[in-house]
Amino acid sequence: MSSAAQQTPLWEPSTEQLQRSEMARFMRWAGERRGRPFADYGALWRWSVDELERFWSEIWEFSGVRASRPYSQVLDGSRMPGARWFCGAELNYAENLLGGSASSAARAGDRSGEVAVVHASELRRDGQLTWGELCAQVACAAGGLRALGVGRGDRVVAYMPNIPETLIAFLATASIGAIWSSAAPEFGARSVIDRFAQIEPKVLLAVDGYRHGGRDFDRREVVRDILAELPTVEQAVLLPYLDPEAGAGEALRGALGWQELLHRGRGAEPRFEQVPFDHPLWVLYSSGTTGLPKAIVHGHGGILLEQLKKRLHLDLRAGDRMFWFTTTGWMMWNFLVGCLLSDAAIVLYDGSPAHPSLEVLFELAERVGITCLGVSAGLLAAAHKAGIEPARDRDLRALRAIGSTGSPLAPESFRWVYEHVGSDVWLFSTSGGTDVCTAFVGGCPLLPVYEGELQCRALGCAVEAWDERGRSLIDEVGELVITEPMPSMPLFFWGDGGPGAQDEVGERLRESYFSMYPGVWRHGDWIRITARGGAVIYGRSDSTINRQGVRMGTSEIYRAAEAVDEVLDALVVDVPRPGGGGELWMVLFVVLRAGTQLDEELKRQIKARIRQDCSPRHVPDEILQIEEVPRTLSGKVLEVPVKRILMGVPAQQAASVESLANPASLQYFVQLARTLSADPAAASAAR
Repeated sequence: MSSAAQQTPLWEPSTEQLQRSEMARFMRWAGERRGRPFADYGALWRWSVDELERFWSEIWEFSGVRASRPYSQVLDGSRMPGARWFCGAELNYAENLLGGSASSAARAGDRSGEVAVVHASELRRDGQLTWGELCAQVACAAGGLRALGVGRGDRVVAYMPNIPETLIAFLATASIGAIWSSAAPEFGARSVIDRFAQIEPKVLLAVDGYRHGGRDFDRREVVRDILAELPTVEQAVLLPYLDPEAGAGEALRGALGWQELLHRGRGAEPRFEQVPFDHPLWVLYSSGTTGLPKAIVHGHGGILLEQLKKRLHLDLRAGDRMFWFTTTGWMMWNFLVGCLLSDAAIVLYDGSPAHPSLEVLFELAERVGITCLGVSAGLLAAAHKAGIEPARDRDLRALRAIGSTGSPLAPESFRWVYEHVGSDVWLFSTSGGTDVCTAFVGGCPLLPVYEGELQCRALGCAVEAWDERGRSLIDEVGELVITEPMPSMPLFFWGDGGPGAQDEVGERLRESYFSMYPGVWRHGDWIRITARGGAVIYGRSDSTINRQGVRMGTSEIYRAAEAVDEVLDALVVDVPRPGGGGELWMVLFVVLRAGTQLDEELKRQIKARIRQDCSPRHVPDEILQIEEVPRTLSGKVLEVPVKRILMGVPAQQAASVESLANPASLQYFVQLARTLSADPAAASAAR
């Protein structure tokens, strides 16, 4: 990237945008309470991490958190892991969402007729729920769950898509003080069992099937397989989603229908179990690509405070319609639900983001008036490659912002958005993790947008780039660390410590985040903090390419390779060179446009671009063409499992097939490993 590109903003907020933003409103409010104003966002961020207790208590007050018992202490111990937040407080996440935290009055009252949820799918017509309808259905679902014997601390799990019923079921579960967990219906049975069996659920909610990419997928047999290995489930509840005319009992013997569940709670008034600040709210899971997924437990209060803070970064206001493309098996679904803590409505979508074309989400944005469109970096890159021009073909005047996550957003995608989506759109890229169910670095409505750069470190997130000795770096790539605790950090991993255990934190949690730098969270990403306070993410640090002592994140190599027009996707690994000798063999696997072949000229172009954009040391030893890049169900590239397969580890040990979006894609690498084992010189011939 040229220095000019680095210094010239692609977008800057107008004076009106600066003054109207929620972040500016909080900055003024907090400045008045501390007796002196903040000069800029940098000063606000520094205060938020230097004075943690003051900052988070101000978020509590600013947002009007509802609590039946006040807290006696904001933070008990600042060492990680083990810090405890808002000691003594009792509250309920669902009550704050449905009853009105944020800046609005009670939503179930004077806003009952306003739209809370807009929903669309490949199966159903567009629809919407008002706040009044949402509250009433949550109360009925909670009453139905109580009638089934569900109480505080019980686990309710869902095998359901991103539709209103799933949202209603979650809020009903939270209102009871029970613990929620979900998996998307595209997950295979083993993947779901590996997750849900750990937490011993009492109730399973499921659908009979779903539609994706124009195809119907019947999941009744999968649901039966799941139930067969979840002996603690006392009742299954089935929503006939694929076939609305079928009865639940017909589709799944012994199942209760969704409407029957609501009927059992008909007439129930909203009730919210008051629980301690750190009472478990939900269980999320790591990708589980190389072993049993970690069951990550987050609390009512920690998630509530984090999501109330995030609305400042998203600049959510009354009248907005917030969308993020996600499934219920990804933390972005939980993140999207939390946007209801603002005065905005959320937009749910169940279906493919590329069917019938890559324009489907832009068409949805036009149709329902989305103001913030959240998508993956991969989708923006694919739209760019496909030559889509949404600004030319769509009326996107309502669209104020575009968010991107899932992987680093390439500079070319930044430019494409401003050239072909909207020159006045606020584009923000974010990076975080399931581990804390939020973004560490991301957007800020007060700051300009620079090509290839995330705007800022999030409030309350003491993010730094560290070298191997634990020294903080500026404008150098280092390990992404968090030096101070956050309320939404995991309470514990299920089965690894927790309340009542001898070690409430647990050894597996310590090993996952605190083994490299004791007392400091190491996330496992490479990051560069820029001199102006922005950030650039370079991919996972455990899949770094180290060539002759020079380390480089894989995202930089992908960015260079995919800058070649014929390259749609890529995966790079370095493994011991076939035949021994101690050297590493770096191979780049590429997915090409339909009808394109990987000839010597195209290889030359790809290598030249990597040499120019990365370094001569990171030019691959070999480039091979593949049909598709192996990815997890949440879209992450499987670099480490592929590396292990090529080093001779059996595929079933290298990766959990059930955790993959496209498990058949691994067969290419299994065959390549066999070829290399039999004839190391055959690497160049492998196709």
